[in-house]
Amino acid sequence: MREPIRRLDSCRPETAPPLGWRCFQLGVFVLPSSALIAGLLLLVALVAASRRGRFLQDKVNRVLLVVAALMVIGCFRATSGWLAWVGMGNWLPFFWAFWGFQPYVASAAARRRVGLWLLAGTVPVIVTGLGQLWWGWSGPFQILGGAIIWHIGEGGTPDGRFSGLFDYANIAGAWLALAWPFALAALLQAGQSWQWRAAALGLAALLATSLYLTDSRNAWGALVLAAPIVAGPISWPWLLPLLLLLLLPVILASLPGVPALLQAPARALVPEAIWARLNDVKFAGERNLASTRLSQWGVALMLIAERPWLGWGAAAFSVIYPLRTGQWHGHPHNVVIDLAVSHGLPAAVGVVAIVLWLLIRAARLGIAREPVFERAWWAATLVLVVLHATDIPMYDSRINIAGWILLAGLRTVERHHPDPQTLTKG
Repeated sequence: MREPIRRLDSCRPETAPPLGWRCFQLGVFVLPSSALIAGLLLLVALVAASRRGRFLQDKVNRVLLVVAALMVIGCFRATSGWLAWVGMGNWLPFFWAFWGFQPYVASAAARRRVGLWLLAGTVPVIVTGLGQLWWGWSGPFQILGGAIIWHIGEGGTPDGRFSGLFDYANIAGAWLALAWPFALAALLQAGQSWQWRAAALGLAALLATSLYLTDSRNAWGALVLAAPIVAGPISWPWLLPLLLLLLLPVILASLPGVPALLQAPARALVPEAIWARLNDVKFAGERNLASTRLSQWGVALMLIAERPWLGWGAAAFSVIYPLRTGQWHGHPHNVVIDLAVSHGLPAAVGVVAIVLWLLIRAARLGIAREPVFERAWWAATLVLVVLHATDIPMYDSRINIAGWILLAGLRTVERHHPDPQTLTKG
């Protein structure tokens, strides 16, 4: 018993309370399997870390406090009524978590450890997703007396797509996409044994296969986007041309208007499942205008123009959009637009500015020259941010929690060059 506890206590940052560090790691590990258990563990970690105080000393927290105030004020005049108050749960607790998580990801060694826990926790997602597609697994499966319930749809959700422990394939794709950089980092890290390298290669291959099976275009893009970032600038002279060479047939096969002389051989080379999905041939003639993202964005922009300062309230889009188009959609598939519709332009600008500032700041501090898991952390954050341009996977609480952990880690990045040997322990 002492050995597992000792290993769990290793890599603890000086700022992290011992009990909180244990709960935080276990919470990250079980996060994709059970939001309830992970939430309880992470809550313990948050309470333990919050005893240090000093919330307002960080200028980022002061901005978040202003955003929170704007959101709450907007609830009093929200069109969506009580749903506006419920929607606060997607934001206000995570502003606290962003600050409270920072002690646990305050060093490169801790971020590496957390990235590996996140990757290990993704294994059940992979196994259940492949099981539902290849072996006909169908839930619900209950563990620990119902504390963990896995709703696994036989054959995939929807239309034979990989979803695993998530309700929808695109959400599963988002989780796998944020785990993918850490799989690459585990594979590329120097100084590892061949057993570690073999296990990392197998896991990376299964994760890439699972990403493909989600049939999510966003997830496919994440496969490509993360690779050069995690590999680092030293690989770009040969990796970027190689990626371009591999993507060229896909581009020629997928884009409309490409001459048949070029497109026909490209489509013969690229599997139809890929180019048809990217070309949206699968849904050609089936979608009306109101069901497209362009229509959602257009209506959402009109709503923003009508109430630019405090918005319409959380979940208002799902109420108003059917009234104006006759087609129901839960959100406008873009987190910036959704924020502005729900809480107004000032709140949206505040949140987006913080996220972009954290990414740019870490890049300027030279994270691309840091050890591979540091690059993976930045890549995972970027991937999740990009995914929110055409979807909003953060409405799944597990992805929302993971996203704020990643942002908290970026806030703690400093300009330093630690001993790489210290990052391979634990």
